[in-house]
Amino acid sequence: MMHPQYILTLSCLDQRGIVLRVSSFLAEHGCNIIDSAQFGDQESKLFFMRVHFSLEDAGVDDASLRADFAALSQAAQWNGQLHDARTKPRVMLMVSKIGHCLNDLLFRYKSGLLAVEIPAIVSNHMDFYQLAASYNIPFHHLPLATGAPASAKAAQEARILELIATHDIDLVVLARYMQILSPELCDAMKGKAINIHHSFLPSFKGAKPYAQAHQRGVKLIGATAHFVTGNLDEGPIIEQDVERVDHAMDADTLSAIGRDVECVVLARAVKWFVQHRILQNGDKTVVFK
Repeated sequence: MMHPQYILTLSCLDQRGIVLRVSSFLAEHGCNIIDSAQFGDQESKLFFMRVHFSLEDAGVDDASLRADFAALSQAAQWNGQLHDARTKPRVMLMVSKIGHCLNDLLFRYKSGLLAVEIPAIVSNHMDFYQLAASYNIPFHHLPLATGAPASAKAAQEARILELIATHDIDLVVLARYMQILSPELCDAMKGKAINIHHSFLPSFKGAKPYAQAHQRGVKLIGATAHFVTGNLDEGPIIEQDVERVDHAMDADTLSAIGRDVECVVLARAVKWFVQHRILQNGDKTVVFK
């Protein structure tokens, strides 16, 4: 018999006894801890915790477990959540005309490497509608012409929010979606949207980062996955990686290497999000790998 499994996450002001209260609560409710991780930030004075556990007492049901944990969190002033480990988060992918990250995420999804549901793919171009169809995923073409008036952009973003609500989306992934989002849309998706930046932040912003990197003769190139905020490419960083390059490589070679790094970095960030391993700590993140 497979016992139901949960992931508990919490953040709060750091104080003595938090781990004891959590472990005691789980023991009292017939739960067995599978793995646990915690971190106390000396700067922010905040404490973060993630516990993966199984519910092994048949006399405790899901509703009572959640109600009792909510009551404990409120009493202890914790920002605590319980997630069903068996539930696959619902992810909406957004892309423009560069498809390597989209293709990589779809492959990982189809092969079972990424435990998610993908009910929608959104793009401002038609380039990848056949790719979406090959995975039997609805493709939503929401065009936005260059220099379009603010009203057109607002209407397009309203449609994005409508899709998020309709499909009960848990996470939006900007898989090289090359449009600047409005502050209103960023606020609406706060903490639930991840972007892949095609360089090692904060260097080489703009449309051609690898050409800039080549011109500067860099020795390392990389990619950065971060939460989306109203400040362009400045959201809390989730994951970064780099590859070593040298003077013999041209801009196209750097771009090819960069695409591989982008795919890996974005896939890690999405996987950690859906496994509830990422907790926000102000402008930073705590990632329990």
